[in-house]
Amino acid sequence: MKERITELELRFMQQEHTIQELNDTVYRQERAIDRLEREQSLIREQLRLLAPSINRSAEEEEPPPHY
Repeated sequence: MKERITELELRFMQQEHTIQELNDTVYRQERAIDRLEREQSLIREQLRLLAPSINRSAEEEEPPPHY
């Protein structure tokens, strides 16, 4: 009986360790995703400022000056 309890305790400790590792991984991934989303927003804004016609619809597009 004592061996079984010891085995269960060891298994529990291993599971706790695995859960903590998974939690750390998810946390790092969430931070990376947040960073990438911020970078994407900055790039999108820079692109919009550099080439606004790319983001405009056909109705919003101004005719060329020779018209």
